[in-house]
Amino acid sequence: MAQPGANELVLIRHAPADHGGRLCGRTDVPAVIDPVLAEVMRAVMADVPQHRMSPALRCRQTAAAIFPEIEITQDARLWEQDFGVQDGMRFEDLPDLGSLELEELAELSAENGESFADMVARVQPALMECAEAVRQSGTMAVVAHAGTVRAALALAMGRLPEALSFEVGNMSVTRLRVLDGGFSVICTNWSPL
Repeated sequence: MAQPGANELVLIRHAPADHGGRLCGRTDVPAVIDPVLAEVMRAVMADVPQHRMSPALRCRQTAAAIFPEIEITQDARLWEQDFGVQDGMRFEDLPDLGSLELEELAELSAENGESFADMVARVQPALMECAEAVRQSGTMAVVAHAGTVRAALALAMGRLPEALSFEVGNMSVTRLRVLDGGFSVICTNWSPL
């Protein structure tokens, strides 16, 4: 991947979470950092002048591995989707959602949680502020979660349900071009290794 351009919002999903086989949206678990991958990401992101991150421990650790000497602004609006009572459940105990249409899935929320549509509404102001910062001062890297990346893709496409079809790998890069009216998608789920 070439160095990100001056008018890009670069979204980086955190390194793999040490989740112990459990769903961890808001559960704050550490990341498992691959030092080789972190070094390659450092080189690719070396010239990015602006940075934001989710306050989740896994995001803070990932950001510190990629941008070791930079103090990065935390934004709580960038947290992963709140899965309510399902957060912390073992993966095998979660309900099977495979039969749901994407439109239904986008509106579904567990008890005391938020739907993907709710998450997009929460994340949108933060991403719009990031976009304005890109317009003013150049490229920005955001270290966050798969849900945050999908929310940004939903905003770029103007369609929430379809964004749920994107896979977002750990330590992957999604690049969005910042336009006057929103975003266009340059690439998704890029990994340097």
